[in-house]
Amino acid sequence: MKKKHLSFLAIAAMLIASACEGNRSTATTETDSTATADHSGMEHDSAGVQHQGSMGTPMEKGGLKVYSYSNSVDYPDAKLTLNKPEKNSKVTGDSTAFEYEVKDFQLSQQTPDAGTHEHANSKEGQHIHNIVDNEPYTAHYKPTFKKAIEPGQHVVLSFLSRSYHESIKHESAYDLRVINVGNTASKAAKFDEDGQHLFYSRPKGEYKGADTKKVMLDFYLVNTTLAKDGNKVRATINGNEFILDQWLPYLVEGLPMGENTFKLELINSQGQVIPGPYNTVERKITLKQ
Repeated sequence: MKKKHLSFLAIAAMLIASACEGNRSTATTETDSTATADHSGMEHDSAGVQHQGSMGTPMEKGGLKVYSYSNSVDYPDAKLTLNKPEKNSKVTGDSTAFEYEVKDFQLSQQTPDAGTHEHANSKEGQHIHNIVDNEPYTAHYKPTFKKAIEPGQHVVLSFLSRSYHESIKHESAYDLRVINVGNTASKAAKFDEDGQHLFYSRPKGEYKGADTKKVMLDFYLVNTTLAKDGNKVRATINGNEFILDQWLPYLVEGLPMGENTFKLELINSQGQVIPGPYNTVERKITLKQ
């Protein structure tokens, strides 16, 4: 009887263990399913990048370290509309009046995570980058302003920017158009608004003190995407070449004090520069103690 009783207990224990194991399997399946659902529901920008706070694998060359990041506060519903000047319009006068409408994005307000980013930040807050003919942008903290533009035909790109100068990268957050300024006769636009274009944004100007340790590289793409087997941006920094295959902001460490040169090129999968008036651009910045 004693052996039979022990056998019964052993069988019972096995049945209980099996049931528990089944419950654990079910729980694990439910947990994995939930994790997948949470992952798929994350916010994405126009480049299809998930904002998880991850840093890209550093690329190192010539004493420089270049890596992407994707931990910025996202504004998936932010919208920028340029009401004036109208596309292909003729503007007269000494300066061009710009009138924007901004939705779901606050100008002149600090981006909530500005304190966590270790690079230059504007004390005046979030703003609009206004770029004429891919020249250095002007920053604007109000939706209406006037800007002196030389007579002639010009390409104007506008986009929303976080307070630390990082662009909002989705279709409704930018505007691209051709305008005609001054008394020169309007002509048919030669700029192909449907073409693939690269515009330079950052770095820009002069950096001092702590802002020199990590310098952000950011650019704007129109009508194109980047991929390992597709188009890319070739960034040449002080003669050192880095290939960027994601439309993300990048941080550059190791820049020396003094003058630094940044060259950006939009290239295809064969490494050839894609035709376009702004797809090769070079800028110089200065770092000071």
